[in-house]
Amino acid sequence: MIRSVAVVVPARDEQDLLGGCLDSLRRAARHPRVRGIPVDVIVVADACTDGTAALARQYGASAVEIAVRNVGRARAAGSARALDLALGRGLALHEVWLAHTDADSRVPSGWLAHQLACAAAGWCAVAGTVRVTDWTGHPPATAVAFHGHYTAAEDAGAHPHVHGANLGVRADTYRAVGGFAPLPVGEDRALVAALEAAGVHVTRTGRHPVTTSARRDARARGGFGDFLLRLAR
Repeated sequence: MIRSVAVVVPARDEQDLLGGCLDSLRRAARHPRVRGIPVDVIVVADACTDGTAALARQYGASAVEIAVRNVGRARAAGSARALDLALGRGLALHEVWLAHTDADSRVPSGWLAHQLACAAAGWCAVAGTVRVTDWTGHPPATAVAFHGHYTAAEDAGAHPHVHGANLGVRADTYRAVGGFAPLPVGEDRALVAALEAAGVHVTRTGRHPVTTSARRDARARGGFGDFLLRLAR
């Protein structure tokens, strides 16, 4: 049974978008099927030169400040803080759920409730989908190509996508496979690949997609923003 949830949010100079993310997490934590379970929000401010960390604290989140410019290490640092908090409360790791999203994303109100339902059903990890609602700055062909990419996958059955913006894993399982690799991109896919190679039950669901940014200033080569730019081409 899950008795504690931690949401890890890596961020680099995200003071303009982080507030919307944290507001959405507050709503998700207040869902009727989540109430009574403590939810810690941990923002990992990586090499930030703006007010990202200060804003996180204003919202009541924990702020972990590092300077590595590496999203894999940022997610790992946030997860380590979450595990320390849980162990300090006397919890066993199988009672702790680690949810992950991004600072430029908004989770739906049922997001955490759905992940907890999956955990109760015996799943050790959840790989969800994302959607984009604001295509400002992109040519129309980008949105068409993106929706075609998702539709083709859904028509084929369980979706193949892995997004750090919509990911959850039970803490003991996370630790058993070594956690996030120190990768500058693809750390989410590497974790899910390690889980599946270890025989862990991972559910891939299209329910409760996370709304994420389609900004054109891609933060990482090979990441989601870069993927959208390739679709445009």
